[in-house]
Amino acid sequence: MNKTLLLVDGSSYLYRAYHAMPDLRNAQGEPTGALYGVINMLRKLVQDHKAEYAACIFDAKGKTFRDEIYPDYKSHRPPMPEDLAAQIEPIHNAVRALGWPVFAVEGVEADDVIGTLARIATEHGLKTVVSTGDKDLAQLVDDHVTLVNTMSGEVLDPAGVVRKFGVPPERIVDYLMLVGDTVDNVPGVDKVGPKTAVKWLTEHGSIDKLVEAAEGIKGVAGNNLRTAIPNFPMTRQLLSVKCDCDLGGDIIAPEQLLPREQDKESLLALYERYGFRTWLRELSGETERVPTGDSRVVEDAPQPPAETDYQVVTDWPAFERWLALIQAAPLVALDTETTSLDEMQARLVGISLSVTPGTACYIPVAHRGPEAGEQLPKDEVLARLRPWLENADAGKLLHNAKYDAHVFANEGIRLAGVREDTMLQAYVLESHRAVSLADLAQRWLGRKGVTYEDLCGKGVNQICFDEVAVEKAGFYAAEDADFTIQMHGLLRPRVSADRGLDFIYKLELQVAEVLLQIERTGVRVDAEELGRQSHALGQEMLALEARAYELAGQPFNLNSPKQLGEILFGRMQLPVVRKTASGVPSTDEEVLTKLAQDYPLPQVLLQYRGLAKLKSTYTDKLPRMINPATGRVHTHYAQAAVITGRLASSDPNLQNIPVRTPEGRRVREAFVPQRGVLVSADYSQIELRIMAHVSDDANLQQAFAAGEDIHRATAAEVFGVPLADVAAEQRRAAKAINFGLIYGMGVFGLASNLGITRDAAQAYIDRYFARYPGVAQYMESTRVLARQQGYVETVFGRRLWLPEINGGSGPRRQAAERAAINAPMQGTAADLIKMAMVAVQDWIATDGLDSRIIMQVHDELVLEVPDGELERVRERLPALMCGVAQLHVPLVAEVGVGRNWEQAH
Repeated sequence: MNKTLLLVDGSSYLYRAYHAMPDLRNAQGEPTGALYGVINMLRKLVQDHKAEYAACIFDAKGKTFRDEIYPDYKSHRPPMPEDLAAQIEPIHNAVRALGWPVFAVEGVEADDVIGTLARIATEHGLKTVVSTGDKDLAQLVDDHVTLVNTMSGEVLDPAGVVRKFGVPPERIVDYLMLVGDTVDNVPGVDKVGPKTAVKWLTEHGSIDKLVEAAEGIKGVAGNNLRTAIPNFPMTRQLLSVKCDCDLGGDIIAPEQLLPREQDKESLLALYERYGFRTWLRELSGETERVPTGDSRVVEDAPQPPAETDYQVVTDWPAFERWLALIQAAPLVALDTETTSLDEMQARLVGISLSVTPGTACYIPVAHRGPEAGEQLPKDEVLARLRPWLENADAGKLLHNAKYDAHVFANEGIRLAGVREDTMLQAYVLESHRAVSLADLAQRWLGRKGVTYEDLCGKGVNQICFDEVAVEKAGFYAAEDADFTIQMHGLLRPRVSADRGLDFIYKLELQVAEVLLQIERTGVRVDAEELGRQSHALGQEMLALEARAYELAGQPFNLNSPKQLGEILFGRMQLPVVRKTASGVPSTDEEVLTKLAQDYPLPQVLLQYRGLAKLKSTYTDKLPRMINPATGRVHTHYAQAAVITGRLASSDPNLQNIPVRTPEGRRVREAFVPQRGVLVSADYSQIELRIMAHVSDDANLQQAFAAGEDIHRATAAEVFGVPLADVAAEQRRAAKAINFGLIYGMGVFGLASNLGITRDAAQAYIDRYFARYPGVAQYMESTRVLARQQGYVETVFGRRLWLPEINGGSGPRRQAAERAAINAPMQGTAADLIKMAMVAVQDWIATDGLDSRIIMQVHDELVLEVPDGELERVRERLPALMCGVAQLHVPLVAEVGVGRNWEQAH
């Protein structure tokens, strides 16, 4: 039997590990995710592939021969992230310590070294397995060389290459010459994609034969092909793996690629430093937990199942078996497949379930079309599942449970018993990272599942999920349920291990239930009033357009940046503030705002843009978004989208309606109750109160405790005048300082905001910190803490990660430091309003009121209240909101009432 050489494309995997793993760090705050991922991959490879010979290959520093051939080769690639660059040396050291021969040859790429080693192995009668995620290496595949991708489980032998690319390995270079390689910036034939490339190579056999026949290929594709032909000699050199590299010294024999003994002392030191506890125990023989490193490392997690058993349930006996399983299980992973991402419109297509990792089922109920296949009737399936779905004692685990609860509600079922939500678990642990199930599976499980696009296609040719054949849909849907239950085993223990995170997670679960009710209730808007406003805005825009023509001295398209630039900087010779990447003067809002300080036309243009946005986004669009079934507008609240914990409203965005202009405030007049009145309850100066709490500054806390106007009180302190003598200008400056410092504003920002010199602004800030030393101390200690641990926390324990606090560039690091100061304020405010939402909804439900929460906007709750409950709500609401937590300063909630939102605000 032939012996095997295992080659690892280290450069490919260190990037993939970096992007796939969580933002892991050791106790010193050093990044460890890529290091952990590469080591874990190598350990798994050794187990899965019993190879006699092995090597790990990395790109060397510096340019290669390809850069000399084509200076733009890889030129568009961004520089290596600093967090990854910091892990390169530890990764190389770890690979060597594990006993792997390591290669990094100057002047060539890792691919070329792999090609050369594979050739040498073949000459010595060895089989070669190349572990990589790089498609370019498919050209090496033959009867002796196979590619494996440990992250996706894909294996490419010659037949596998044909299945994946449509051409055999010996035509991969030809294929890439036609389609190009966007990753490496290698040009192909313009507008030629994989389908056309495969078609041409199938018809003509090779790119050389294709070139001979090029004159006969008609249309745009033929023209583009003929244009690209002069580049083919260069692109062939760029794309061909070099298999005759000088690896240093004599030709390498297989004996030089024998794995070495592990360097135990080096590995012990490395595992100790970077906090890899399980590997440290394994290597040292210790049985007790080693108290080093970051508790978020993943090697202590349950191992994924070796095999999967996914079933498609299309008959009643199978259904009854699964029904018995879920009825007996304490926690069941549940997922739905639907017709739409719009939760108010989505209808059920199928249900997937899992009770143990590796085993799951899919119950199709509404697939259609010729390939639909056998399935059970939806009404009867839901009738039999209803008792379990609506049973609050039957524990359920979902990923984004709010969406699935909407889907069941659309089918007339009230989902109950939601115990866990992996989306919220991931969000609480890593609010700065993507929390889709696919992202989490790749990051935490190292698995790339079947994607929606794999089944349904992309773009205009994408089909709806209910058109997918049942058998194909079954694996995808069951995999989602399986991934969910596996993710729960990884994430929930990490959340439970931290008291603050556990509190926040349980809060988020309650908030999800409240948001479900708010979204389904929706808000009534007066379409006729919005129509009147649209007409008025249109008239104002026409007047502004005429004024702009007058100021410019000619008509022009106000919406054309090119024409606007010609008018402002060509005809009118206004100063150029900033240029775009293409070198033309910018006309964006920031530029116009600066120019508007001195010139009338930019002022008019800003007014015009503001009205145009208001008209298109709200007064024209909102009436079209009224749900015909409910007569109301139903926004979507994204619960796991903002790092600080705040909610994000979309479709429509009710949080961004401008309130600083009369036209913007008028839009709120169109938000009206179905009956009764609207009641608005808003936390007063909540972030300044939180600053007083977290800084523990005695003077700031005293001002709030005394119920003083905080900006007037600050002005009195900063300017050294009695409270009663504070002038309006002094109060304005104090307000700018109060809010500016919270948001990390520096001397330059304050000077610009107040229109004063930098020296004067610095004097204001110095006086502020002299009177409020606790604030200065908080800001400095927070910066230090953030740099040490990579995150800050809210008062209640929400963790706010700052990935660039140590690893970003200068400006990004400074932005992260500003965020470190502000995030605890914003995050704590988000926690408070969420706690208030839960408290108010619990009171409404307990007392059986007809009042309903219809919106949450930043620090404000809006309720629709029947006239008969108004006094009761107006009295109880501020007490509930202010009673959710005790800070070192009193919380204040201001309540307004009106026949529309603007009146109530």
